[in-house]
Amino acid sequence: MSLFMPSAMTPGPSKASTSNDMTSRAIPTGSVPPIAAKTADAFVRAGLTMPVALQRRLPRLATSSLLVAGDIASYLMTYFILLSILPSGSEGTIVERAFTVAALAAIVLYASAGLYPGYRLHDHEHLRRRTKAAVKAAVLAVFGAIILPAGEPLLLAILVFLGLGLIVQPFVHWLVRGLCWRLGIWGERAVVIGGRNLASALVAHFNDHWQYGIKPEPFFPDSLEAFPDGGPCVAVIAGDTGSLASDLPAMRRKFAEVILLSDTPNFKVSGLRPADIGGEIGIRLTTRVSSINSDPVRRILDLAIAIPATIVVAPFIAIAAAAIYAIDPGPVFFRHAREGRSGKPVHVLKLRTMYQDAEQRLEALFRENPAMRAEWLSHFKLKEDPRVLPIIGHMLRSSSIDELPQLANIIAGEMAFVGPRPFPEYHLSAMDGEFRDKRRSVTPGLTGLWQISERSDADIELQQQLDEFYIDNRSLWFDCQILLGTIPAVFKRRGAC
Repeated sequence: MSLFMPSAMTPGPSKASTSNDMTSRAIPTGSVPPIAAKTADAFVRAGLTMPVALQRRLPRLATSSLLVAGDIASYLMTYFILLSILPSGSEGTIVERAFTVAALAAIVLYASAGLYPGYRLHDHEHLRRRTKAAVKAAVLAVFGAIILPAGEPLLLAILVFLGLGLIVQPFVHWLVRGLCWRLGIWGERAVVIGGRNLASALVAHFNDHWQYGIKPEPFFPDSLEAFPDGGPCVAVIAGDTGSLASDLPAMRRKFAEVILLSDTPNFKVSGLRPADIGGEIGIRLTTRVSSINSDPVRRILDLAIAIPATIVVAPFIAIAAAAIYAIDPGPVFFRHAREGRSGKPVHVLKLRTMYQDAEQRLEALFRENPAMRAEWLSHFKLKEDPRVLPIIGHMLRSSSIDELPQLANIIAGEMAFVGPRPFPEYHLSAMDGEFRDKRRSVTPGLTGLWQISERSDADIELQQQLDEFYIDNRSLWFDCQILLGTIPAVFKRRGAC
């Protein structure tokens, strides 16, 4: 049966289709879907006549050029930041030339790492590749300082220049990527082929996560010939892919890239590797071993951040504690025993944001309002919680300042900066036993993936999915990206951690 027959496009039940039951209206065979007019490349909308291959490549080239310009601007900003401490005269000229060579070497390495434009790479993968390229440039700088006469005095300046540039670049890259998106040149057009409910859910996902670099266009053809020439260069296929054998070679000629999606909720998402055994194609599921070896590195990084951070935030904690005592006299800190790594109890330390008789208030609320009980059973949180202290309680929870005392838990080794949140027993009891065992395999964290993704809006099922994805894909780079993502999440005040 062909992939493009209507029966082949009706997927079975899946998480995507059940969670988003949108219905797409029919699109005539051979016609371009209405969304294509909205997501067409800016150069085509401008009415420029050019070959099909150039139409596909020009937006990508323009985006890559802007990203390169952004990295050059980053290094210029870094240079001006260091200008006040650089030597003057002929020595300063030599340093400037060394900076120029180092910056060009880093940009060439960024390009070789596929960062221009870097479509379909997750943020932590961007960070990993950029850092590795910067380290390679630093190694080249060290080598040059050793073999060149009078090169050693330049070494420290070049390393500081590259390191500071690595800090500035992600912010500039974010600005440039947003500019490209607004100009309509970010991403590559992709047809999304699948059952109508599933395709609609995927289109919504790619539109919400435009940074991934896919500009989706739902399409429901009866044959491969229905795809117009010069259209999207990527095909995303979801649903029943069992009949791909006859159509896949033709699709690979039609599209520059074909992405096959399979709903495999029972598969581990970590360690996926292609397998080719005697011509049989499949996937291998491997176990990550680097996470154990990287635990000491995580511990060193946690201490390096937590100790100075505790000194910095101590005055804010003191001010918040005084405000809590003024509204509801009593203990200003709250300690609660929760489950940690290997099942050991962790006494999580927080600023108290609720009345001292919070439990009695909650029971009275449930008796008077059964709808609030249903909300509690779904999220284990209430949007309108009568237990929370007025003004100061809401402010501390929405800004996550109430979590700052947990820096003491991190210093003590009971928690890490990044990991699944340590939940109370009543929260954990809503999760299945196998997942609870998986949570016990890692150290609980101050922040995690679900905090920066959905935060307090996530229900139990979504929290479990996000935590499981993090544990299965845990890495230092992933942790760094979650830490960076926590900062804007807190400033947007999307809920409490």
